[in-house]
Amino acid sequence: MKILSFPPHRVYLAPDAPAMLNADWFEPGWLSAQNWVTGSSDSSGRNPAWFFQQDGQTYVLRHYWRGGLPGKVFRDGYLYLGERRSRPWQELELMVALKEKGLPVATPIAARLTRAGLNYRADLITVMIPDSRDLVKVLSAGRMSLEQWQALGRVLARFHNAGVYHADLNARNVLLSHGAFYLIDFDRGELKTPQAGWQQANMARLHRSLLKEQGRVDGLQYDDATDWAALMAGYSSELASAS
Repeated sequence: MKILSFPPHRVYLAPDAPAMLNADWFEPGWLSAQNWVTGSSDSSGRNPAWFFQQDGQTYVLRHYWRGGLPGKVFRDGYLYLGERRSRPWQELELMVALKEKGLPVATPIAARLTRAGLNYRADLITVMIPDSRDLVKVLSAGRMSLEQWQALGRVLARFHNAGVYHADLNARNVLLSHGAFYLIDFDRGELKTPQAGWQQANMARLHRSLLKEQGRVDGLQYDDATDWAALMAGYSSELASAS
């Protein structure tokens, strides 16, 4: 990856990064001043992703926030253990590899790492997947057909056949755009040797997520008996085809 230095920032560029990109592209305030911002993923303003346009392309800017108990103390700070071990470097590198494999992911553009002593903060820019909705929004609007569930299962199997481990495979990281499914948010993801153990654990995580969203979101159109069975039928068929 090409690296640009704008102390205290380091910017990592993917192959599709625009030539004019610089460290300012990672600042929502600067983007707003240029009238580039078109919206955010959270109208409450709490940890949103920002959408902005430049030269006819729409991008997504996401800041890295810590989750769980550590996130209550260190909201967005990470221990610096070297550039290539940092989360933005690893996620961008993984996404470039997935794009090269032809897997349905957002086009990676760039990442920024900002050093502060022993810690760093980070951001990531990708191309927005057009007219996309996450699985929770899709199911809140109505049922998916069994054929769609099977198609989703086949997509997930394609990732697993390629050895892709998604560290946070949940319903909100599955997007549907013009009939095609995509996966997003590959923070802490990695490429592994395909094995049933981690693959099954990955699928179980998604299953738990769907059940959790069903209990939390009123009107979510998900039938665990038929829909999950259809997903797994598509998944198993695709997984077997590569063996």
